Amino acid sequence: MPRLTVVVPAYNESAVLAAFHERLSKVLDQLPLDCDVLYIDDGSRDDTWTIMQSLATADPRVGTLKLSRNFGKEAALTAGLDHVDADAAVVIDADLQDPPELIPQLVEQWRAGYDVVYATRSARAGETGFKRFTASAFYRAMEIMSDVAVPRDTGDFRLLSRRALAALSQLRERQRFMKGLFAWIGYRQTAVKYMRDPRLAGKTKWNYWRLTQLAIEGITSFSSAPLKLATWTGLAASVLAFLFGLKVLLKALLHGDPVPGYPSLMVVVLFLGGIQLLALGVIGEYLGRNYNETKQRPLYFIEEEHLPATRTTIHTEATPQR
Repeated sequence: MPRLTVVVPAYNESAVLAAFHERLSKVLDQLPLDCDVLYIDDGSRDDTWTIMQSLATADPRVGTLKLSRNFGKEAALTAGLDHVDADAAVVIDADLQDPPELIPQLVEQWRAGYDVVYATRSARAGETGFKRFTASAFYRAMEIMSDVAVPRDTGDFRLLSRRALAALSQLRERQRFMKGLFAWIGYRQTAVKYMRDPRLAGKTKWNYWRLTQLAIEGITSFSSAPLKLATWTGLAASVLAFLFGLKVLLKALLHGDPVPGYPSLMVVVLFLGGIQLLALGVIGEYLGRNYNETKQRPLYFIEEEHLPATRTTIHTEATPQR
């Protein structure tokens, strides 16, 4: 019988883990597959790891990974996928905004021959209008600028086939934008629509600062458009500055008027200085990413590892990964 692993990265999700696993278990019980669950504790500071251990004790299908510190969701998700030994894997968050009850529809599309089945949000309950607007704007900006077609309004909730997992495991870049990597590998992909629920309990870890950083990560990882934009903006500014300077010179030569003084000079200097700083900032973002890649540091370290009882149980201390 085919095997399915559900990968669940979590950071400070003690308030919702038990309820999440209860709903997930009911779904897995109904699937005609051998199923297991792999929880990843991304350096939580609450009781997340303790609850994960209790779930593993009560349910032999549950395995757990504890990272040595908080490496971020993208690294935690990578750690979980690296430890999947199944015919397919489902990635889902523990906050119950993504309903586990949708998993059978993902499995159905996988059995129809698709390698990546992603869940696309038709509505986003429990979020402010501003957050919905910024999320929509980001996905549409990615669609325009990215070299890879990243699906609109789609998070990490999806199913990956074995060959999609194998392809993803070869992508070891340090600056990871998983939504882009899922799209980059290609293969047959399709969408399943759903309505996203509000968070059941706890607080979101994605404030606007972290979301902005993730957006910058996604754009710079999968598009050189900001560099090209900086180039064209600099060219346009140079042309405007040259035309303005030519106008001032001709006016002084033909009419004998004095050259405009301090105000006009400051406007030109500040305008060109702002454009230069903006271009340097864009270049710095790309340079910083190249710098991180050249260091070749591991993506994560594992402090404890307990695979499901249905597989071989392993315990390791500070295991380095590629």
